[in-house]
Amino acid sequence: MSGSTQDASTVLPPIVSTEWLAANRPNVIVADVRWYLDGRPARVEFEAGHVAGAVFVDMDTDLSDHGQPAAMGRHPLPSPEYFAAAMGRLGIDGNTPVVAYDDSGGATAGRLVVMLRSLGCPAAILDGGMRAWPGALAGGPEAPPVPVVFRSRPWPADRFATADEVGSVSEGRQPGLLLDARSGDRYRGESEPIDPRAGHVPGAVNAPWAANLDGATGRFLPAAHLQDRYASLGVSDTVDVVCYCGSGVSACADVLAIEHAGFRPPRLFVPSWSGWSSDPDRPVAAGDG
Repeated sequence: MSGSTQDASTVLPPIVSTEWLAANRPNVIVADVRWYLDGRPARVEFEAGHVAGAVFVDMDTDLSDHGQPAAMGRHPLPSPEYFAAAMGRLGIDGNTPVVAYDDSGGATAGRLVVMLRSLGCPAAILDGGMRAWPGALAGGPEAPPVPVVFRSRPWPADRFATADEVGSVSEGRQPGLLLDARSGDRYRGESEPIDPRAGHVPGAVNAPWAANLDGATGRFLPAAHLQDRYASLGVSDTVDVVCYCGSGVSACADVLAIEHAGFRPPRLFVPSWSGWSSDPDRPVAAGDG
């Protein structure tokens, strides 16, 4: 790998259109980052139809390291060395722009994009995902990517929050804003389909990731609209904003929408509710407060 990626993420905005991708396709790595909470095998879906030339990125084996305690959540952040090896194996070198897509409005593709952008690598979500892609889809497996070198570097503390830091904000010992990207019923504790306890981190504000999207098109709302939305929730460049969800995946859509709106990128609490709720010493709130 040649050169530095320190500020390369600024080359690419966090969200790009299908028109942009079509015009720049020869110079971009396209990544399919589909994943399903119901357990459907995403690779099978990939082989049934995907953007031609895309590389399949596995949420569970490429973007997570499951050999960690339950308090690290259902999709623990991999070590820098683990992530670098996965990216290199997938042909992602950290310099070539990556555009990631899914079929869920960016709820899963955002995980790869946030991880890469946090390291200064150029990466973006494809606005509208597969639904918006105008070209024909390819079927079957793609040829294996040509391995490359992805330089390992530490996860930056200003882009990721620990459970203790979240606890400090929750208890008012540290100023900040906690945003819960899950649906309202899960935030309020009315339902919990997968994690140990229902509810939310005390003091967190509900900011469902799906509200970033236009319901008719599945694309992200205009930046000005998103700016108004997040400002009304308390987001500003002077506030330490931390986003979380169930397992540190769909919250990435909030992280990228906030950056797209013109604010500085918030931090991601990777363990999210799956990690917080698995620790009996962590308090839980329910309802709208």
